[in-house]
Amino acid sequence: MARVRLSVAERREELLRAAVEQIEARGVAAVRIADVASVLGVSNALVLYHFSTKEKLVAAAFTHAAEEDLAQLRKLLGRRTTAVRRLRSAVRWYAPTGQAKGWRLWIEGWAVALREPALRGVTRDLDRQWKAAIAAVIADGVAAGEFACPDPTGTALRLTALLDGLAVQLTSYAGAVSRARALEWVDEALARELGLAREALTA
Repeated sequence: MARVRLSVAERREELLRAAVEQIEARGVAAVRIADVASVLGVSNALVLYHFSTKEKLVAAAFTHAAEEDLAQLRKLLGRRTTAVRRLRSAVRWYAPTGQAKGWRLWIEGWAVALREPALRGVTRDLDRQWKAAIAAVIADGVAAGEFACPDPTGTALRLTALLDGLAVQLTSYAGAVSRARALEWVDEALARELGLAREALTA
């Protein structure tokens, strides 16, 4: 059966999704151009036409994953509800116990970024945008009188550090901490940072 002819943008999207899946399954070091081509039933040359090297394909795949994560984050934070509810939804989605996918991908990306400047730029930008978005909603909540927080930027950094650390524990060390306990810690940290009782997060 003949393959449907895709536009350049559609083909690039297909290749990036396949690359993300292969990186998650194999790791950056082991994944090959041939792996991405094989899963889609296309030639290596086609992949190289769109991404001239494996390094460029990997960087583009991480950028693609980052953009998807940020789009979902903005959707959650842009809802018409209180700042507390928006923050809790976003933090629980981002947490390794929530619906956010790809923690194995990002842990792999952090490790490789230590040696790859292009990938380091992608992960740094994702981190910066995540913190800025969280800090902005915290500032909204303060302005609306929902809670008190003297340092929204610092709070966003501390919450991110907790979530990233829990992700490493839950993804890399099975049984190190239960998912239920991790969610408790996330709620406790969010409430503490906002100067609220934990029960207020679900009021």
